[in-house]
Amino acid sequence: MALGHGDVHLPDALSRKYPNAGKEWAWQYVFPANNLSVDPRSGLVRRHHISDSAIQEMIKKAAKRAWISKNGSVHTLRHSFATHLLMNGVNIREVQELLGHKNVETTMIYTHVLRDMSHAPRSPLDALLADVKKPGKNITFDNGD
Repeated sequence: MALGHGDVHLPDALSRKYPNAGKEWAWQYVFPANNLSVDPRSGLVRRHHISDSAIQEMIKKAAKRAWISKNGSVHTLRHSFATHLLMNGVNIREVQELLGHKNVETTMIYTHVLRDMSHAPRSPLDALLADVKKPGKNITFDNGD
């Protein structure tokens, strides 16, 4: 943006109604591309978003660097997101809307994981944090002074 390439293409009606909206922070890409390109519609030099295949490749490389032997993908993160929402008590209809599913049966696929995790073990840190949240419980840490 500092170099003057932070203008994002907006649909025609929106760009006419709000001519400076494409320069506002809210419209900027979360993952901008490294390279500039010429917008074929306007002829302006702009920075587009990073391609989905580049994000997919980054996820695969990160999993490999972390020594995760299972295949991981952006879709894996989507499944994880939905499962954690349901585990934390979010209504299945809200999850359906967030994921953009037309049919709730599609979203219900994620509930099979919840059934499998009904007796999942808790880590000691989870147990400690649950204990801290109880009324009248305070845990202090000695900083060595």
